[in-house]
Amino acid sequence: MAGQRPKGWKLLRAALATRKSATMLAFGFSSGLPFALLIGTLNAWLGDAKVNLATIGVLSWIGLAYAFKFLWSPLVDQLRLPGLGELGRRKSWIVLCQAFLIVSFIGLGSTNPATGIGWFAIFAVIGAFASATQDIAVDAWRIDVADERTPVELLSAVYQFGYRTASIVGGAFALFLAARVAWGTVYFVMAALVLVVMVVAITAPDTQRPPRNLIEQGLEQSGEISATVRFAALAIVGICWLWAIVSLAGFMISMLAAQQAGTKAPSVADFTTKVGPWIIAATVFVPLVIAALVNWLKAHGRGVQAEAHPQVSQGRAVMNHIYGALVSPLAELSERLRWGVLIIIGFILTYALCYNIWSSFAFPFYLDYLHYTKDQVAFASKVFGIFMTMIGISLGGYLFGRIGRFPTVLIGAAVTPLGNLVYADLADGGANIDAFTHALRLNVLLGWFGADDRMVRLLVAVCYENIATGVALTAFVAYLSGIISKKFTAVQYALLSSLTFLVGSLGRGVAGESFDKYGYALVFRWTALAGVIAVVFVLLEWARVAAQGRRAGEPTVPSVDDAKAKPAPR
Repeated sequence: MAGQRPKGWKLLRAALATRKSATMLAFGFSSGLPFALLIGTLNAWLGDAKVNLATIGVLSWIGLAYAFKFLWSPLVDQLRLPGLGELGRRKSWIVLCQAFLIVSFIGLGSTNPATGIGWFAIFAVIGAFASATQDIAVDAWRIDVADERTPVELLSAVYQFGYRTASIVGGAFALFLAARVAWGTVYFVMAALVLVVMVVAITAPDTQRPPRNLIEQGLEQSGEISATVRFAALAIVGICWLWAIVSLAGFMISMLAAQQAGTKAPSVADFTTKVGPWIIAATVFVPLVIAALVNWLKAHGRGVQAEAHPQVSQGRAVMNHIYGALVSPLAELSERLRWGVLIIIGFILTYALCYNIWSSFAFPFYLDYLHYTKDQVAFASKVFGIFMTMIGISLGGYLFGRIGRFPTVLIGAAVTPLGNLVYADLADGGANIDAFTHALRLNVLLGWFGADDRMVRLLVAVCYENIATGVALTAFVAYLSGIISKKFTAVQYALLSSLTFLVGSLGRGVAGESFDKYGYALVFRWTALAGVIAVVFVLLEWARVAAQGRRAGEPTVPSVDDAKAKPAPR
């Protein structure tokens, strides 16, 4: 074995030295940088500019672009861009998105959010959609170019390294710069970094576009739902999604316009309580009903194709792709899980909700309310915090393999709301955190590294929150990955995970307004209660699976020995 290590090491080094790996590193950086700048760092800038928290909460809705990117992924997969198509199937989209990211960052850097929040929001939206679309193309590129010398596992690891590096650059380094230069200059620097990556993208390898007759024809087999029924189902679901997106965008525009004009802005709480439930119904429950109806028609032989259609038009192929993104995943899920799908949806909508609601306000909370410096927040949140998240992810994987699936998911649901209570104490002055750190002498330990009592409080809060969130998200991703069908792996996962972004984004809008009205401490305690709902759904899902296992005569939870025999989820 010892003699084989040099050979294996040489192979690894050779793989990492390939052009594809170097490009993947750059693409991972290009994907991680805009996410860090638009979803996290941007809120620190808005807090510095004294933009009210309700507006920050609504502006955080730009993050829905990442959640809903599966809606336009068929377009990115099929459309050849005029003028740029010669660059390559994936490269053309990547270069186009990077060009829009540069425009977005330059536009943000040239705009004062305190006086021009409308234009600021427009540039942020452009950046979010460009970033989400770039992710689609980069994910596809990674799969397309993988081969024996540079397998997809290696490319995925390189991608994560580039992405995490960009998270530090767009988070900690951006805050470090902002403490010394104007915020606009920070975003100009980031635009220059994207320009460098664009040069790499232009020279990157790519794959050829497959012929039209190789497009997947699974929906065109005999016995499948007919094109007419598919079109009707897709039209209903598509209209529901379009209405939800237009409603969210319309309210966001009206609120930012009022902020720009200096008039009274519409109430986020009113919108969330009156329109929010309808948005969830339109994007979750109506598609579920349509999916169940499609299953019923197919099971009873109604509205199905009598014969296969091996050749279809490009328009019909695109419709099939969109149908496969919006209807087929839920149809398969509802057919397989029956009424249990409602518990799964409730579990997805509420798990980690108490964290998702307030995460966009972390920087304003640290910088404007607690008055930490940008350097302190950069270290605590984006350097120390990243390491704590890695510990949490590792712990979640260990627990999954050691104690089994549902115990780990339940622990993740239970520990997350406690983080909100830690932050409530931090907002009140940190008396309980001080008692904890003094009892364990952590203040003395951290004092050796130059941390005073205020910094110790922040580090302890960030430590608990990031470890708890790492455990919870690892459990969530692993469980969600286990219930999806291999037939719809990517699309079904993207669709279901988008639901967490939807309810979290709606909650952030009302949370921002509540922070302004009632203060951080009280709202942190309120949002902790949302974690109780998640615990209830976890217990219901555990009971459902246990009952299903008893009916099948199988063990409901893997034993410790079984868990040891299986690798922990990553």
